[in-house]
Amino acid sequence: MKIQTFKCNTKEQITKIVILFIIFLSLSFSANVVAQESQKEAGNAIYVTSDGSPFKSKAYFPKFSWKTTPMYYHFGDIDSVLKPEETKFIAQRTNFISMEKSHGFNLLGDAVLGTKQEVEAFHKVKPGIKVLFYYNSFVAWPFTRFNKDLTPEGVASKKETTKFLVNHPKTGKLMEKTNGPAFTYYFDYLNPDFRKWWVEQAFEGVAVSGADGIFIDRMNPTGQSGYFPDKDPEIRRAKAEMMAALKEKLGPNKIIIGNNAADNAAVFPFCDAFMFEHANPTRLTKENLLKEWNDMLMVAKAGKMSIYRFGAKGKGKTDITIGAINTDGIEQKSKDQLEYYLACYLIGAQPYSYFQWNWGWNLEDGNLIDYPELNKPLGSPKEAFKRVNPKGWVFTREFEHASVWLDTETRKAKITWK
Repeated sequence: MKIQTFKCNTKEQITKIVILFIIFLSLSFSANVVAQESQKEAGNAIYVTSDGSPFKSKAYFPKFSWKTTPMYYHFGDIDSVLKPEETKFIAQRTNFISMEKSHGFNLLGDAVLGTKQEVEAFHKVKPGIKVLFYYNSFVAWPFTRFNKDLTPEGVASKKETTKFLVNHPKTGKLMEKTNGPAFTYYFDYLNPDFRKWWVEQAFEGVAVSGADGIFIDRMNPTGQSGYFPDKDPEIRRAKAEMMAALKEKLGPNKIIIGNNAADNAAVFPFCDAFMFEHANPTRLTKENLLKEWNDMLMVAKAGKMSIYRFGAKGKGKTDITIGAINTDGIEQKSKDQLEYYLACYLIGAQPYSYFQWNWGWNLEDGNLIDYPELNKPLGSPKEAFKRVNPKGWVFTREFEHASVWLDTETRKAKITWK
């Protein structure tokens, strides 16, 4: 078999070949850039976790960027809905929002309608923003059309849905939530009829409101307020059944956030995102913060989102079920405390992990405050966090436009913006 060979007899021919090769490389590079930009525009931008693993977002996720601190907002106003200027203020700062349990209830009589109002308002001013409906899997808050009969009056008249409430193991009477200003009851996970009913209501809340997904409270791995520790394995299975059914019913393009569920293996596969709420002091210990940074990496490697929520300390009495009261001085406290808690987030931040900062769940609990640090250029992380001493509690991390130093033992931090 004769092999044909090509001979370059002149410098002109060689020059032409080199030029053609350069053009080929240029076109290939340009095509690759265009493809990557198309991916970004389609919501499929590719990021890398702190251990170098690729993270590819899903098309229905909110748009993510390291340009400034990625923010998540979660709030409600029991008395009203947002004013246009409030909608604009929040939309300028985030692409990812959940409405809280009682939003618009006193005005509209139904938190589903309160959520619907905000979904439409935010989508109008910022197409592509993701706004989620809130529903609790355990506490029977009576702020939606589904739960409106789960009140003492509804119980007294033996409304149909009251059969889904759980009895106290010692008294045999309905278990009551009496801590805090709002009175309510608890759902019985172990009632299969309740589980089916709950999935239908959660789905309807998303459908009627037009929400981009759902925030599900009380998805932590433990059971019912510690009253049924022997039932924990059954309750975990029940929660997983509910979440699997809801995920299937909602379809592939709706976001599900599980609150405090990152370490709940039973429901992990069915959630798209996990909130680390830090609702009590045990969640703020140096040991737990370190654990959570590793959990955030685990979540990111699974292609899921994290929300790292902190609340400023020193507030007065405040509750989403009655509105904000006794919060004198808390705005300045929140500004003074921000650097430490922002550092806690930045040390463990991964692609599609978000920071939430306020001092409560009411709209006025810090959600309309401008924090200049949160608007400063951040840039992507250059590395994973470093533990200065293997047995110590000082950590550092470098971003394109910020250097982070954090001591979780003394609770001090310094963020140097470049």
